[in-house]
Amino acid sequence: MAKKNYTDGCTDVVCSVDYAFKRIGGKYKGRILWNLSNKNILRYGELKKTLMDVTPKMLTQTLRELEDDELVLRKVYHEVPPKVEYSLTEIGMELIPFINHLKEWGDKQRAKEKA
Repeated sequence: MAKKNYTDGCTDVVCSVDYAFKRIGGKYKGRILWNLSNKNILRYGELKKTLMDVTPKMLTQTLRELEDDELVLRKVYHEVPPKVEYSLTEIGMELIPFINHLKEWGDKQRAKEKA
């Protein structure tokens, strides 16, 4: 599959920021990466339980995008019934400290809104 070009039309210094958010942006990508960082390996059904508002089609599409972007590894076991496990790649693991910072920032902002 051809690599996505995340820098189309990008001409200034924010290109790297745009690039990063385009790769990890989306309603469910952050939560999937977060859940995989906490559990290391999850099967499709386990991921689905952590994202109760996601449709099967959207979860599959999001996992494929993360796999295409080399952030998530999909391991298929050839057995009956089929078994598939998802885990973070080395590149995906590099994101976890930044996702932790985003979580901390989100916690602070939510606390301010409640105050």
